[in-house]
This record gives sequence, C-alpha cells and structure tokens, in this order.
Amino acid sequence: MFDSAFRGERGRLGIVRTIRDLDTVELIIDAQGLLDSIRGPERVIDAGTLRALQQSGNYVVGLFDADDAEGGEERMVGASIAFFGAPGRRAMHSHITALLPEYRGRGWGRELKEHQRQWAFSNDVGRITWTFDPLVARNAHFFLTVLGARATGYSVNRYGIFGGGDAGDESDRLDVEWALADIAKPPASDAVVETLQIPSDIETMRVEDPEAAHEWRTRLRAQMEGLLGSGLTLSGFDVEQGYLFTA
Repeated sequence: MFDSAFRGERGRLGIVRTIRDLDTVELIIDAQGLLDSIRGPERVIDAGTLRALQQSGNYVVGLFDADDAEGGEERMVGASIAFFGAPGRRAMHSHITALLPEYRGRGWGRELKEHQRQWAFSNDVGRITWTFDPLVARNAHFFLTVLGARATGYSVNRYGIFGGGDAGDESDRLDVEWALADIAKPPASDAVVETLQIPSDIETMRVEDPEAAHEWRTRLRAQMEGLLGSGLTLSGFDVEQGYLFTA
C-alpha cells in the first residue's frame, strides 16, 4: 500500500519537508487559505469541497516545510488536489497543484507531481489529466518537457472570465494527459515543422501591461487554432522556440 507521507531532503536544521494527506479540518482550512493567497480574489476551491474530496478518497495533500519556520513548526507551502475520473478510463483529473512563489524553482513542484503519480499508481490509475494556460511558459516547460505530459486539445475561454492566474482575461486552456507508464519525449528536431513562441513571463506582463497581455491571448488563440486546425500535432515545448508542432 502506498505511504502517502513523503519525507524530502533534510534542511539546514535537520528537519525534513513532507507531503501528506490533509486529513483534518484545520489542514483543509489552511489549504484553502494557501490557494487563495496564490490565486487571488477568485477562489479556486472552497474548504467544504476540499473536505468532501478528501473524505471520499480522492487526492488532497499538502507540502510542508519547517526549515524556515519559527520554533521549527511546519508551514504548508504547497498543495495538490486531484479527483477520480470515469472509472473505465482508469484516470483522475488534477484540479490544482500550487506552491507559494518563494518556494518555486527548487524542484518541489516536481516532487509534488511525482507523489501524485505514485499515489495514482497505487490506486490503479494509469493517466492523469489537467488543463493549463498556454501563455504561461514556466508551466508549458514543466508539464510538457519536465513531466512528459502530452497536449490533447485546446479550448477557448474554458472557465469564462475570472481573476486568479488569468488576471481578468479570458481563460483559454490546453488540455494535457499524463500517461504515467508512457512518459512523452521531446520530438526530434528534424520532426518539428512549426514553432509558436509565447512570452517568457506573461504573469508579470498581466500586471504591468494588461492590454499587451490580452493581445498575446488573442494572437496565440488564432495561431494555435490555425496550426491545430491544419492537422499538426502539438508535440512539445522548448524555452527558446516555444511550442513545437509535428506533422
């Protein structure tokens, strides 16, 4: 049976970070607050729904770190929530995986997703799906290149106009599927027939120049729909070239 408690590397004070189930009301409320702080005024998921998902056997975990906390007390610095999909597909959908900004770039997001992957295996799940904003380069790189998920579709304004990561813009999304026993590899360079660049930091642009950010949204939408509509396959992402398309 899968041990849902993960213990990471020891920090400066000899204290480990952990990933474990959010199995108390107090932890659930902490997770709601953490997600609110990351995603802004539009709540991603409320504590009642989190508690219901956790109690019905879905994936509801937090990442805790005590290294920088006063008195050695743990601090929740990330969370990941996923729920089971249609039984016949042996799949689950990852609703959100998030880290506080100051904890990004340490490889901890990958640890969270690997924990999710191992948990899925232990529950007879073979694939995990999710969506992401195709304008966010760091996520495109992480999901398609680092994790080896595959893009399976593109949708316009999937969730309507709301705050959070889209900062009031329309919520176009790429659908991805992570086949847990069949990790995708980047396409060979000679197989790439088209590329599609995106900004390196759309999130900062949305704060400093929201009009320019929206122009990127509409430009990417037209280009993405054109390339996919012509029969090409979105097969990967490169930080220099952007999205990579194959015939």
